[in-house]
Amino acid sequence: MKNQTNAAQAENPLGTAPVGSLITKFAIPAIISMLVSALYNIVDQIFIGQGVGMLGNAATNIAFPVTIISTAAALLLGIGSASNYNLEMGAGNEKKASSIAGTGLSALIISGTILSVIVLLFLKPLLHFFGGTPDVMPYAIDYMGITAIGLPFYVLSTGGNHLIRADRSPTYSMACILAGAAINTILDPLFIFGFGWGIKGAAWATVIGQIVSGLLIIFYFSRLRKMYLDHSMLIPKARNLSAIFSLGMASCINQVAIAAVQIVMNNTLRHYGALSAYGSDIPIACAGIISKVNQVFMAICIGISQGSQPIWGFNYGAEKYSRVRQTYRYSVTLCTVIATIFFICFQFFPHHIFIFYHCYMLHIYSSSISQDFTLSPLIFICSESTPLAPVPSVSEDTGCLIVLQMPYRCILPHRAAKS
Repeated sequence: MKNQTNAAQAENPLGTAPVGSLITKFAIPAIISMLVSALYNIVDQIFIGQGVGMLGNAATNIAFPVTIISTAAALLLGIGSASNYNLEMGAGNEKKASSIAGTGLSALIISGTILSVIVLLFLKPLLHFFGGTPDVMPYAIDYMGITAIGLPFYVLSTGGNHLIRADRSPTYSMACILAGAAINTILDPLFIFGFGWGIKGAAWATVIGQIVSGLLIIFYFSRLRKMYLDHSMLIPKARNLSAIFSLGMASCINQVAIAAVQIVMNNTLRHYGALSAYGSDIPIACAGIISKVNQVFMAICIGISQGSQPIWGFNYGAEKYSRVRQTYRYSVTLCTVIATIFFICFQFFPHHIFIFYHCYMLHIYSSSISQDFTLSPLIFICSESTPLAPVPSVSEDTGCLIVLQMPYRCILPHRAAKS
């Protein structure tokens, strides 16, 4: 049995190929998919801004915490199951690894459905809690009421992509995200301008893109998977869920912290924005667009982190700790360099970033973005190291995210309102 385990480990390139080439192979598709996803969100905001107006941009920002919370559930189950799958495969426990993957897949579908039902049942109270103003609420209700339909597919595609990468198919994982992003980008102008559906058109374009990505995930695990998987493994098991939660909780907590910051910021801007010359809606719209630009920066580092996860997961399970340390050093170095480059760009060239948005709001965007990214390299490097960390240590990263950002986002709007 031990000889079979050693043979299986020797056959898997995750345990033998050069670390640098593995990171390139797995990280580049992840980076491309994350970048495309971030860029289509920016394009989405441009179409909404031009076709619906500033209130449409503000509405998507009010609804954004739902997306973050859905991402938290997807990462909890996706990263948790993918990490455990690689660990067990590295240890030679193929059947146990597949059982965990099956539990993760079914849990993704169930959690996405539950989130969709909750959002639809409590739509108005949630949007008000997220910081909706009277002028923005009608747009936010239309947008979130439609996009909630796509949450099961969004959670499945976001979490399922981690399992596909763990199954050594990073290119297919990229294709799933690219397909959804391309469809969303094509349908956005058609629905918003061609059909005149406004904010509802943007929402339906998003939902259709999510459905396509989700169906591609289902197709992969039905026909193209490399792992062994039968129907009995899709029944959730408490023992598997416990293992998934133990490794996925760190990323989940980070997303919950980001959602908390977003909600506090929206409510702060709603309150203090009303006291300023701009009112409440323009600052909320600005913050929403800034968060979408922020995703471009995050996409590259998240892609590196996601591409590294199968490598260090498998090698940790195979007790090849030197390869784990080498992978970690490479990924942290790359993230640090990229964070520094983006920090410099956002500090010295903020006006160029928002050239495609409305001119009368350009100076607000520019001043806000240079402030918003002052602490971003530190915050991001802390938060993206958590896939290697045990769950208790994530409290330090989450604390860093909240403690550094809360005063920054609450005190400055208060001072601006006074001035």
